[in-house]
Amino acid sequence: MRNITTTFVVAVVGLFSGQVPVCWAGAPYPDSTLIAGLSLDWSTHRRGAQGSDNFQLTWADDDNLYGAWGDGGGFGGTNKAGRVGLGVARVSGRGHNWTGANRWGGHNPEHPVQFGGKGKSWGMISIDGSLYMLVVPDVIAAKGYRNHYEYVEVWKSTDHAGTWSRPSWRFLQSENLTIPTFLNFGKDHAGVPPELGPYVYVYFIGPQSHTMQQQGPKAAGLVVHKPGRIYLARVCRDNIVRDKSDYEFYRGSDDTGSPLWGDISGKQPVFEDANGTGWCMSAHYNAGLRQYILCTEHGTSSTGQMGIFAASKPWGPWTTVAYYTAAEPFGASRLGSSLPWRDNVFFLAFATKWLSKDGRSFTLNFTGAGQGADNDSFNTVCGTFIIRNDAPK
Repeated sequence: MRNITTTFVVAVVGLFSGQVPVCWAGAPYPDSTLIAGLSLDWSTHRRGAQGSDNFQLTWADDDNLYGAWGDGGGFGGTNKAGRVGLGVARVSGRGHNWTGANRWGGHNPEHPVQFGGKGKSWGMISIDGSLYMLVVPDVIAAKGYRNHYEYVEVWKSTDHAGTWSRPSWRFLQSENLTIPTFLNFGKDHAGVPPELGPYVYVYFIGPQSHTMQQQGPKAAGLVVHKPGRIYLARVCRDNIVRDKSDYEFYRGSDDTGSPLWGDISGKQPVFEDANGTGWCMSAHYNAGLRQYILCTEHGTSSTGQMGIFAASKPWGPWTTVAYYTAAEPFGASRLGSSLPWRDNVFFLAFATKWLSKDGRSFTLNFTGAGQGADNDSFNTVCGTFIIRNDAPK
């Protein structure tokens, strides 16, 4: 029988004592009235694709998961062997019984990279058998240095990531937008609640400055952006790559609480954290719990200071599921796992394929900044959401 370690001791004590757990220290939103925290079974911790990070996964029509990695050789490669700036993996299987393969780029890939294998991605989605990937640049040709913040492109593949096309238009950092992610639903975008309509939803981080750079004369690095703001856009599922003008941005709510949508100039944040939001994030809909789950960093990047938030609508209002701090970072207790570790995690994601029907059990994937070692890799751990005994029915 597995040895299950509950990371969130306060939440569990409160749960079984009948008391409401104390608020997560420093969290920007009140505790979730449904989810008291997570229980992670670190004996299920697995690691692959050492030297390659990121891996935000989407559930495609062929029942596989697809996701991009950065700066490594992918599965079977190393930090140097097969190294590409941007590659795409296919992950098969369920839960912690997964297998990974390099679909596009990396060590012994099924297809070579295009466009020089340049860029990074923390957002992919499958819709009607096609994959869409949100891509930010690596080295800007005209400048000669790396800057993930500068722009965002939306790439499309009609052969399960074997080849990609990209449009001529871009979202720009000067529009106060950077490093986005898709809101993922079920298999091939199934299970979207009817009230959301025929749309695909995209969360954008608001950069700390519309002129900041990762490298170069205004170098800031990959940082947590403060004050932290996240914006939400929607686009008809048939027009994802047609034109930037097809995207509508959340502009607040009307007197009835219904969201208002309009052009990019009037956008309003759907999420704010004075402690900042990360330079990357993930988002999915948990159909069993009927909750939208958003994961991002705060505080200082690549230190395990992760936040997990839940809402009943994609635009909030948000509640806190977990808020890891510098004193208690993600993975601080890992009973059952003997894999090398440093507190450098910067990305958490939940693959919708790996959620149980009731939404309570999951396999979480994460990555960190290990410079080719430890969490600079594809990591998974199984767990459950702890449901409050006084949760609304």
